[in-house]
Amino acid sequence: MKNLIKTATFILIVGLLFSCNQQKQNKVDLQAPVAKIEAHEMTDHGNTRVDNYFWLKNRDSQDVLDYLHAENDYTKAVMQETDSFQTQLFDEMKGRIKQTDESVPYKLNGYFYYTRYEEGKEYSIYCRKKESLDAPEEIMLNENEMAEGYAYFAIGSTNVSEDNKILAFSFDTVSRRQYTIKFKNLESGEIYADEIPNTSGGITWANDNKTVFFSKKDETLRSFQIVRHELGTQVENDVLVYQEDDATYRTFVYKTKSKEYLIIGSGSTLSSEYRILEADNPIGEFRMFQERQPDMLYSISHFEDQFYIRTNLEAKNFCLMMCPEKATGMENWTEKIAHREDVLLEGFEIFKNYLVLSEKSNALDHIRIIAWDGGEENYLPFEEEAYLAYTSTNPEFDTDILRYGYMSMTTPNSTFDYNMDTHEKTLLKQQEVLGGFNKDEYETKRLWATAQDGVKVPVTLVYKKSMLKKDGSNPLWITGYASYGSSSDPYFSTTRLSLLDRGFVYAIAHARGGQEMGRQWYEDGKMLNKKNSFTDFIACTEFLHAEKYSSPEKTCAWGGSAGGLLMGAIANMRPDLYNSIIAAVPFVDVISTMFDESIPLTTGEYDEWGNPNEKEFYDYILSYSPYDQVSKQAYPNLLVTTGYHDSQVQYWEPAKWVAKLRAYKTDHNMLLLQTNMDFGHGGASGRFESLKERALEFAFVMKAMGMEMK
Repeated sequence: MKNLIKTATFILIVGLLFSCNQQKQNKVDLQAPVAKIEAHEMTDHGNTRVDNYFWLKNRDSQDVLDYLHAENDYTKAVMQETDSFQTQLFDEMKGRIKQTDESVPYKLNGYFYYTRYEEGKEYSIYCRKKESLDAPEEIMLNENEMAEGYAYFAIGSTNVSEDNKILAFSFDTVSRRQYTIKFKNLESGEIYADEIPNTSGGITWANDNKTVFFSKKDETLRSFQIVRHELGTQVENDVLVYQEDDATYRTFVYKTKSKEYLIIGSGSTLSSEYRILEADNPIGEFRMFQERQPDMLYSISHFEDQFYIRTNLEAKNFCLMMCPEKATGMENWTEKIAHREDVLLEGFEIFKNYLVLSEKSNALDHIRIIAWDGGEENYLPFEEEAYLAYTSTNPEFDTDILRYGYMSMTTPNSTFDYNMDTHEKTLLKQQEVLGGFNKDEYETKRLWATAQDGVKVPVTLVYKKSMLKKDGSNPLWITGYASYGSSSDPYFSTTRLSLLDRGFVYAIAHARGGQEMGRQWYEDGKMLNKKNSFTDFIACTEFLHAEKYSSPEKTCAWGGSAGGLLMGAIANMRPDLYNSIIAAVPFVDVISTMFDESIPLTTGEYDEWGNPNEKEFYDYILSYSPYDQVSKQAYPNLLVTTGYHDSQVQYWEPAKWVAKLRAYKTDHNMLLLQTNMDFGHGGASGRFESLKERALEFAFVMKAMGMEMK
């Protein structure tokens, strides 16, 4: 292994645990891999940074592969004593899943569509029935058969032509989110020769049943072109319809629910733009709906002779406007739903007789129903302290039935049909949890922590009532994301039960950077306010300790992707608050990545983190970038995971971070890097394989806390 690893053999010297002050601590006595040092200097704005592990970017080089495999071997050796417990956890989590299961069918264009699972199978079977649920089943795709021979397989999307005869579908076999599109004749079963590589996965049919539109990716995996393909023709002859030349924007295409218009959208973090074309005329020229404006976001839907526009135009929390379909410029927009300072308009759904709004206020979801005729208006009632409610699949206009979903951290995912005329609701399906789950044994609460600047930050908890002591002795698992305006919703999880049933309190910190409290909540946790996300998370942790839900010795923090950035920041800022931290596919080398425009995400992220080519942003990002802020101090036990094919956060970020932590940290706690050589950002494909990743995480935390593994 050349000079890369100082030793290639792991030798067990003594036990992995030692006793200190009657508390079990984790002293790792295996020989950890030590990455070679090759100084790489980078000078920007008069400041020189030295990156000793820059060489880890050399994908597929033998040195890099040797190092990643050595770290995997080390992780396996350190965690070997938990192997049987991990198997127990895997079997336990798998045992809660109803293996023979199917989704709630929805009706579209004369067919009922659904997916189902078979006993022991990892993947979905895509099915439909004509006109009636009693009709014979037609299997469109069997993902289990398609996945054979692949370590990773994922369907991107499926879309059936308007005449119901041809299925367009996309799939990824590498986990880089580069999808190949193919077509299947649903009458004969024939797979057509047409094969379109390197797409974003979405497929949009024109109304002629032979023309499709899709987006292509560039070398940075940015969706930058909209292309038209006619079924049965050579892919080389496909027509470029639109190209987005601004590297901070991505482009996409879809068809309106009315089926009358094809829409090309182009969007960045802060601005968007749309073009429209009649779906009956796919070879026509798309025309501008409304040109992009700085700091103006909008999205559009069509109904009858009007377009409906959700926009932040003079409306920070968004409002709903409308315009004639033949006069779409913003000068023709009129207000339908006014802006509200305390309510975020997240989305809307149009029906023949009703308008349905998805709103969020005070970190809670609301579904608001308004009659077009100016009659009654009502909100769906939800009674738990914290929950997730959302409109589900509603493809038809001419119905008074709204399909929506509901769950909480104690209520399994539930699908309802709600009659907007009679106000009757019907539970169609609730996720079945095997193994004797009783929701009454658990409790969820919404609490409020105080941030360092006095702002109240929501925290959602769930725990098993019989195991809560509130004397600081319960183990705590606290998680957060706090980026991109993505709210951390209180969802239900069967895997989480393996923690709750062992006495864990599970907490979600709704730190600034999400949109739980409206658009301002997002803006106060991005760009030059990003550190609020970190200090909010720390404040939530301190609050739960003060309220005796747990203590630093019993606290684990988990975050993934941009949430992994959060983990890296708190590890540097307040390592004393956490026994252990799990950083999944973490975005930790922020400053270097934001300088590198050749890799995915960079240019489109300037409005989220800032452009380091500008000194103000360079200085600010550098001041929190976890990789750059590693220091000679004690760190919590750390498990860092990544995927070699990750398209969102390149594998070398967590690899470099771990290498630097090894050189700097002053403690004897565990520091483990697990690289999945077959997968990417989303981890394993299939419904069971990912449970092995959760089992490793749970076992790591319990080992770190010295808990009995049973």
